[in-house]
Amino acid sequence: MIFTRRQFNQLALTALPASGLVLPTFAKPNSKFGGVQIGIIAPYSFRGMPSSADDLLKYLVQLGINVVEMQAEPLEAAAGAPSFGRGPGGPPMGPPPGGAPGGRAPGAGGPPAGGRPPMSPEQQAAMQKRAEDMRKWRLSVSMDKYKAIRKQYDDAGVTIHIVKFGLNSSMPAEEIDYCFNVAKALGCKAITCEPPLSQTKMLGEFAAKHQIMLGYHGHANMESPEAFAKPSSWETAMAHSKFNGCNIDVGHFTAGNGFSPAEFIKKYHDRITNLHLKDRKVNQGPNLPWGQGDTQIKQILQLMRKEKYKFPACIELEYPVPEGSTVLAELAKCVEYCKEALA
Repeated sequence: MIFTRRQFNQLALTALPASGLVLPTFAKPNSKFGGVQIGIIAPYSFRGMPSSADDLLKYLVQLGINVVEMQAEPLEAAAGAPSFGRGPGGPPMGPPPGGAPGGRAPGAGGPPAGGRPPMSPEQQAAMQKRAEDMRKWRLSVSMDKYKAIRKQYDDAGVTIHIVKFGLNSSMPAEEIDYCFNVAKALGCKAITCEPPLSQTKMLGEFAAKHQIMLGYHGHANMESPEAFAKPSSWETAMAHSKFNGCNIDVGHFTAGNGFSPAEFIKKYHDRITNLHLKDRKVNQGPNLPWGQGDTQIKQILQLMRKEKYKFPACIELEYPVPEGSTVLAELAKCVEYCKEALA
């Protein structure tokens, strides 16, 4: 279903959080504060909530967010992808072809998989069949469907600035081309992904071919040579192609390296596709409500304002939602934190 901006504003008024915090509503969402564009990564930040493309647009309008980094799954679901066991109102469940949940490729150096047992031969065969079916669909779908999604979001005042795919070397060339073509149809400025470092030379060649930046997302894994965590990891990738860039998660960077990414951001600001905002403690410490960790979120936002950086800073809700609150209420607090930091 395609909703108009008026319909989304009406929906927003009916979805206030249980905590009693009143969320702002906007005729046209605007989350640029002090010249700094604040966005959000979705659907990850709306965990546990229905996450179709329509649902996500409703939440974004409700929060007043006008820029989003969108993981591919809900977009592909809206374009008619096979469901593979779709949750209520949400995108296909389970890892996307060629990547793990959230677009993370195997060996990318992200968080451990939670101690999952190895897949049985039957499960592996089912996963392979799913990947083949999805690949077949991807190579047949019309880009007009993504252009329609772009129009829906544009009409509501929300820009899909970045799309996230699980790009990696297990995907054939035509499927990687598909991901870039989707980004173009959506009007995206970049694709974010989490491949192993050794695959970034190959992916950089595709990025140069399509003239679209790749933003490699980092975690806090300081041990794996394939992980994006140390500044040198991004420097290696950037040396392969001028279209290889950085999606810096300021919380993970601080937790792993033990210092703020501010100097790295200043040095490579022209290669940064976007930031992810969260607050963590150093020494691989936990995610905490903003202002309680060691990540210098406020100072980083103020650096962006001072230097007039154009890339967005995307909220990523990862700390536990306190009892009595809701995901939307906590996200509204994050938006307000950014607004106050940039006042």
